[in-house]
Amino acid sequence: MKLNRDKSHDELMENLRKFIQEIGLRKAFFTGIFYFSILLFSTAVFSQDTIKRPKIGLVLSGGGAKGFAHIGVLKVLEAAGVKIDYIGGTSMGAVIGGLYATGYNANQIDSIFISTDFDALLKDFIPRSSKNFYEKKNDELYAISLPFNKFKIGIPSAYSKGMYNYNILNRLTTSVKDIHDFSKLPIPFLCIASNIETGEEVLLNKGYLAQAMLASSAFPSLFSPVEIDGKLLVDGGVTNNYPIDEVRKMGADIIIGVDVQDNLKDRKVLNNATQILVQIANFSSIDKMKQKIAQTDIYIRPNIDKFGVISFDKGQEIIKNGEDAAFAVYEKIKLFGNNSPQKKPDLLSPTLKDSLQIKQIIINPLKDYTRSYIIGKLGFQKESKISYNDLKNGINNIMTTQNFNSISYKLEDNDGQNNLVLGLTENPTSTYLKFGLHYDGLYKSAILLNLSQKKIVTKNDFLSIDLIVGDNFRYNLDYYIDNGFYWSFGVKSRLNKFNKNVPTDFSNGVLMQQLGIKTINIDFSDFSNQIYAQTIFAHKFLLGAGLEHKHLKINSATTENFRPTFENSDYLSSFGYLKYDSLDNKYFPRSGWFLSGDFQYYMYSSNYNQNFNKMSIAKGDAGFAKTIFNKVTLNLETEAGFTIGQRGVPFFDFVLGGYGFNTINNFKHFYGYDFLSIAANSYIKSTITIDYEFFKKNHLNLTANYANADNNIFDSPKWISIPKYSGYALGYGLETILGPIEFKYSWSPEHSLSFAWFSIGFRF
Repeated sequence: MKLNRDKSHDELMENLRKFIQEIGLRKAFFTGIFYFSILLFSTAVFSQDTIKRPKIGLVLSGGGAKGFAHIGVLKVLEAAGVKIDYIGGTSMGAVIGGLYATGYNANQIDSIFISTDFDALLKDFIPRSSKNFYEKKNDELYAISLPFNKFKIGIPSAYSKGMYNYNILNRLTTSVKDIHDFSKLPIPFLCIASNIETGEEVLLNKGYLAQAMLASSAFPSLFSPVEIDGKLLVDGGVTNNYPIDEVRKMGADIIIGVDVQDNLKDRKVLNNATQILVQIANFSSIDKMKQKIAQTDIYIRPNIDKFGVISFDKGQEIIKNGEDAAFAVYEKIKLFGNNSPQKKPDLLSPTLKDSLQIKQIIINPLKDYTRSYIIGKLGFQKESKISYNDLKNGINNIMTTQNFNSISYKLEDNDGQNNLVLGLTENPTSTYLKFGLHYDGLYKSAILLNLSQKKIVTKNDFLSIDLIVGDNFRYNLDYYIDNGFYWSFGVKSRLNKFNKNVPTDFSNGVLMQQLGIKTINIDFSDFSNQIYAQTIFAHKFLLGAGLEHKHLKINSATTENFRPTFENSDYLSSFGYLKYDSLDNKYFPRSGWFLSGDFQYYMYSSNYNQNFNKMSIAKGDAGFAKTIFNKVTLNLETEAGFTIGQRGVPFFDFVLGGYGFNTINNFKHFYGYDFLSIAANSYIKSTITIDYEFFKKNHLNLTANYANADNNIFDSPKWISIPKYSGYALGYGLETILGPIEFKYSWSPEHSLSFAWFSIGFRF
């Protein structure tokens, strides 16, 4: 009578499973007997049939950065020649498992994680080059931004929207973007997420792979929830951090499981919000894990207790611990290997460079933003060939507007080309409170309070009001209608005030010589109002023009018995400008170029000093930054300005000296001289800086600047002569969430004085 083959196979697998679980306690003698029994049994029972190879299922738990240990385990499995037939993962286990299922091998995944900037990932970093000029200014002005609704201050729903992570995952899974049934991947795969509204576990085994991986790893409060099929999903570790049952249902005979979740911590360790949230999430999963360990055939628990969920800087050590844990059970693992390393094909390469042909751009219906607005932010249209970097930059451009709570995108096949399908959820919050802090030697201490309001009159408008309180009260008001690549319009109003002893009298020193003094105390007040229009030119340059009214008032207590008021006039002018800025960082750039040109024609004045003549002022500034070798950057900058027409208003002269303050009108930084020391109606200046980032976000820099400044210096060749003014500075800078903290020690060979300047926070 012929034996039932499937039943015999199941019995063999059950015996084999029990043996694996007990092998650590048996002696080599019993191991030999077992091998002999298997050989005898298989020969007798399956003389006509080949024994089925057991199907191996791999279960990878979540654990944040501790999930790096999965990579180490995969390396050992490959070395033992183990072929994985099914993968199930949660959170970081879903990310690594999904990449492995896609076709990457362990070494490739290791390389991917080594090259990933996890600081940028956690912060949802958007390159500065992806932001328009308005957004760059916004990011370099405010340290804190909070939603404000019905006179209540809120907090963001999450630290990061996860788009940096999604861009990476989308790029890495390009070759399988059209496989929507994860069982059809090179290795069948599933992952787990949690429905934040119902608390239910959600099995993700179909859909868009990158989106599923993102949802499974969306740690609450750290990353925003991900919407899939109408469900709002977060990290699967909340409901099922070790999907062993699901992998068995896929068809796995043997389960290899890697457990990197936390044990419960005591109060000494629970000292921050992340640790507390992880502890809460672990309450139920740790109890469930006891049962699941018993069901695991080869259970691997790396030594990760000393690491946290965001210990990404310890990645290599964690990977090594994963290898060590796998080698500890190597005798069990090698039973399922083929005695030679598993040659997993390189189906993908992390450095793959290719392009996309966009056939259509499909956008879900929006209430407040038009299709042209979205296309304008993307920077490309349908029927166009783009790179993956273009796609990433376009998505970043949309995200940086803060007009959308969530952004998702898919690439769908359309006759060999791609449809870009955008899913945008509009941000219902239109009002924000923002805060900043600054100190420098000119304006002294200042606290910045900002109220920003969107959609006041039109869908694309924006109102920003800055109140600056401290030693010198100031304000800025800006109303702007953003039409993307079309002409945009705005209105600005500004009051700028400071009091300072300065070594210039705006009269070539004549007044100070008469009074026999070296410095003069001035109360400076500039009240300016502008209307302007601007557009993006050639996708890179900002081109604009407008009209300006300015009231300039300068008083002096030093000369109150002689000339208490230097200036008290209104001016009307027209202006135009062209700007380009690809620097990766405003204060400590490592790469990029910038260019700025400005022309202003003064056509009218109330003429307090009876010396006004129509005139124009032209000025330009250009430079670049380049990393010349590891952590050392070269920054070069050249700027110049001159007056066209009869000289008559010295208060619009270029005034050089000092560092760390927000430059307005024609005030310019210059090392080696005190604030507002050198005044002339024309100048040319060059600056060279060598910056060394000796430790993360800590900078040492050496700067030299040279200038020629005089009245009408461009009327003769003397502007290209040996510089009349020079200065040097040695500095330290620290990048913080409040902005840069900088210290500069400056000197010049032209005089015996030296200056120490300290500034903190973004300049405003």
